[in-house]
Amino acid sequence: MEEYTFLAPLLLTIGGLIIGAILKSLLKHSRLPYTVGLFAIGIILGVMNRTGVFQSLPELHDAVSSVANINPDLILYLFLPILIFDAAYELNLHIFKKTLANATLLAAPGLIICMLLTGALMMGVATFIPGFESWTWAFALMFGALISATDPVAVVALLHELKTSKRFSTLVDAESLLNDGTGIVCFMLFFGAYAAGEATHASPVITFIREVGLSTLLGFLLARIVIWFITRINSEEMVQNSVIILAAYLTFILSQYYLGVSGVIALVAFGLTVTYVGKPRLKPQVNTFMEHFWELLTYIANTLIFILVGVVIAEKVDFSWGALGVLILIYIALNLIRFAMIMLLYPVMKRLGYGLTKRESAILTWGGLRGALAMTLALMVSYTPAIPEDIRSQVLFFTAGIVTLTLCINATTMRALLNRLGLTHVPSARTMLAYRIEKSIRDNSEKYLEGLKKRDALEGANWHKVESYMTAQPQEPAKNPQNKAMLPEIRLRVLDKEKAICREIYEEGVISKPVFLRLMNSLDELYDHDGNYPLNVRTSIFKFCQRTDLLNTLRNIPYLQNWMTFYFRERITVVYDLGRGFIILQKGSLKLLDDLRASEWVTGEQDSVLDTLREEINDNINRMSAFINNLADNFPKAYGHALTIKSIRMLLSNERRTVKQLINNGMLSEKDAKRLLDDIDERTDEINSFSHTFTASFLRWLFFIKKKKVYRN
Repeated sequence: MEEYTFLAPLLLTIGGLIIGAILKSLLKHSRLPYTVGLFAIGIILGVMNRTGVFQSLPELHDAVSSVANINPDLILYLFLPILIFDAAYELNLHIFKKTLANATLLAAPGLIICMLLTGALMMGVATFIPGFESWTWAFALMFGALISATDPVAVVALLHELKTSKRFSTLVDAESLLNDGTGIVCFMLFFGAYAAGEATHASPVITFIREVGLSTLLGFLLARIVIWFITRINSEEMVQNSVIILAAYLTFILSQYYLGVSGVIALVAFGLTVTYVGKPRLKPQVNTFMEHFWELLTYIANTLIFILVGVVIAEKVDFSWGALGVLILIYIALNLIRFAMIMLLYPVMKRLGYGLTKRESAILTWGGLRGALAMTLALMVSYTPAIPEDIRSQVLFFTAGIVTLTLCINATTMRALLNRLGLTHVPSARTMLAYRIEKSIRDNSEKYLEGLKKRDALEGANWHKVESYMTAQPQEPAKNPQNKAMLPEIRLRVLDKEKAICREIYEEGVISKPVFLRLMNSLDELYDHDGNYPLNVRTSIFKFCQRTDLLNTLRNIPYLQNWMTFYFRERITVVYDLGRGFIILQKGSLKLLDDLRASEWVTGEQDSVLDTLREEINDNINRMSAFINNLADNFPKAYGHALTIKSIRMLLSNERRTVKQLINNGMLSEKDAKRLLDDIDERTDEINSFSHTFTASFLRWLFFIKKKKVYRN
């Protein structure tokens, strides 16, 4: 029995993951969100255990009961760091920066508005409905804080699945990421006095500002320390990732448990800093490893936490028809409160960042699901003896009910609402391009099948069965898009191609990290306009390059030319690298246009669209080529240095390709190749750090000259 007690949590975890794997496979083509299915499984297990179905299996009964009596701090400390850090790490930083203002509005003033209105609602319930006389404003606002934080995991997954606007799904994700922190801070303002057993006389506003400020500062500082460490140990992916995992948990535990500030806000600041500052500094293979690793951890955490919450609700919540009526009233009121909050902020939100449409605000209202965080906080309330028993029971029941209703009603009807509002509408040009691509695949498959039928070695095959495995015959769209509609769609395809080439030449070492980030940022800026801006509107790229005009102006000053050329060669090297990388992208885009013209994806009457795009791309090439030629004429020594660095990168890139080719040919094992690739990476890092070391030496020289002058004076 003692041995079983030791194994019970492990066996229960394995069982939960097996159930999750089976359910995910079964619901792969279903419209029911995966997390809702997990939640339902948890409730079924809890109900079966509560009604005595598992009495004949004491081991299973004890295991499910142990889940029902789980310490809420375990959920908080074990699962929350994984979910929050992964959400921060997966954010598209360009989109996040533009949605940050709206997300902050929803997560701070928006959550406080919902908390106050929910508190007023509960006081109204206490005034007019018998059985709720024990509620005070402190309890009402505490409940308002814990129930106002959203957890739209199922909605975000659905938005990604339906390929809706990346900007909007990022806003939903960012709001959840930020309001977890503000929700817990607001909750602790009212709950802390009961948990500590003594009242606090500090101002709630000052306490809120102090917690948010200290938590943010702590998360930022720890992230900078971690980034400094992992970029210097230059170790393998597993070591660097282990450091980040440990640091994420350390940040949460240190702030939440030892310093008494918000662990969630500290972790959000930690995650965003690692993503914004550290992610670009890590090697591509490290980022790839981290993305897959954290995706696996998040999958495990979500699988276990939704089953766990379902079991807790079924086991712990006491049901009554009268309380159910009040629950439905609160559920309807909470949706109306969220709608009122969004409408109140809508005039500001539609003008910030990407803006917000009325249809998106409806989805934002209906997508305000409540989940694991609300249940964790409600469990903390239910385990606090200082709070009256009836309040504890009612908070747990209402929270569990709201979580259940939002998951079972809001999440499952979200797809229909998105379709109804037209947010899953695909432009006719995109539909036509998709049809032509699918048709070309089908035609190619049919030709290949005809060739297979003529082979003597395959005589006797069941060709009818073979044919059934071909891709389905695509249905031609009824509406043929005009050239004007095709132009932005093909522009977006060109930008996709440029992004792919940019990642490829960066991973091969052709361009440096700063250049890669600038090129990707310029592509993101064009993406913001949905293909409506010409491809030669690359303001950020050319503006950065034109900053060397100042050097060109100063080069004719006597005695300064050699000095300028010598000490600013780092800048000119970056500009040259940027220009050459930019031209590589443009030539790749021209190749894509040639492929489109040769294919059946763009018809003859739409050739004018390709001609327009070719003019835009050629304009980019001509402008950048002229700029590079001027650079060579004005700064010959710095230009020569840039060519030297470029040649070294190309040499190392060729070495890297050769090693990978040997791996593909089976001439070299991946284990043996790792030593060779690490050596190439070290030499690449040496080249990348050379110019930075040179700049540091220059700054030290300036400091020495200045110090010498002060001494003379």
